[in-house]
Amino acid sequence: GPTRKMPLTASAMDFFQLFVPDNVLKNMVVQTNMYAKKYQERFGSDDAWIDVTLTEMKAFLGYMISTSIHHCESVLSIWSSGFYSNKSIALIMTQSRFEKILKYFHIVAFRSSQTTHGLYKIQPFLDSLQNGFDSAFRPSQAQVLHEPLIDEDPVFIATCTERELRKRKKRKFSLWVRQCSSTGFICQIYVHLKEGSGADGLDALKNKPQLHSMVAKSLCQNASGKNYIIFTGPSITSLNLFEEFEKQEIYCCGLLSARKSDCTGLPPSMLNNPETPQSRGQYRIRMKGNMSLICWYNKGHFRFLTNAYSPLQQGVIIKRKSGEIPCPLAVEAFAAHLSYICKYDDKYSKYFISHKPNKTWQQVFWFAISIAINNAYILYKMSEAYHVTRYSRAQFGERLVKELLGLEDTSPSH
Repeated sequence: GPTRKMPLTASAMDFFQLFVPDNVLKNMVVQTNMYAKKYQERFGSDDAWIDVTLTEMKAFLGYMISTSIHHCESVLSIWSSGFYSNKSIALIMTQSRFEKILKYFHIVAFRSSQTTHGLYKIQPFLDSLQNGFDSAFRPSQAQVLHEPLIDEDPVFIATCTERELRKRKKRKFSLWVRQCSSTGFICQIYVHLKEGSGADGLDALKNKPQLHSMVAKSLCQNASGKNYIIFTGPSITSLNLFEEFEKQEIYCCGLLSARKSDCTGLPPSMLNNPETPQSRGQYRIRMKGNMSLICWYNKGHFRFLTNAYSPLQQGVIIKRKSGEIPCPLAVEAFAAHLSYICKYDDKYSKYFISHKPNKTWQQVFWFAISIAINNAYILYKMSEAYHVTRYSRAQFGERLVKELLGLEDTSPSH
């Protein structure tokens, strides 16, 4: 849960600023103004540009965040006369001023000579965000490594042409997270660039198991020695990785797939389906030290690799139609924690910022801001302030937008 007690009067902005404090916003102001100056020195002066202020930067973020609640395809719809126009917030800043800030917006204006990382323009922000996640929240023992659902608004996708849809799928990065499976709080973000010849590019990682193993190690670099139980999907699950994690006192439970998983070191007899027909709930087990390989049958064979649960401990999977199906405890735990993450995706994925810039670092930035707001809401729900106001996720987002735009005082209404 939260590491600090927030006051009863804490606002949406107070929770958001646990992760994006004023000093980070002030840095955005400085870097944006520096970039604007550099750009104009190179391409000619821009008489319409005036240096951005902290108040304007907050309003700029507020406009962007408003697209996560109303799902307008373009943030510029706010100033239009169409369905997504929003007269109440459009008056704070003119559209032309907003577009100027959007044009010059930067987090790192200059590239240093030592920089080789493709995300250098956003790395300081990601590091600051990570520090905020670490200091504001203590996760539960059970956590999940996965790629969160960050697809676009389903209503927009339904009206999209096939060509637009193909164009949008070409994202140049993948976003992975380590997530507390009892609260949904995202503890760590890892961004992998799909292109590039650096150590983190696909040129250096020819096969996917190697890539996913590297992703898992990066996400768990701060988890060693804490006895965490990490749940993994088929793309990450592997015997070598789990044995490496066990040396760091990180325990694992993962679903195996002969097609997607790295099955090196696992007995082939357990990876092949038995010839004799099986009834639901039957399972076979092979062990090596603390590691168990479980093959469980339920309308198909499911294989699990774990060193976090004893294969002798019994559990059940409860189905609405067929009742209880017996299984090892590891299978029950895996199903329970993964189903929570599916619920999290259903609830929070629709609140990602709709603005889709062309630049990769800006795409990552808006995804990271969206995750920070979801995390802020999770902390708000666990605080005493929630019992005073009881905002839904949409109301919390609207409140944050108004506070960033300076439309309301930050004390909650009773």
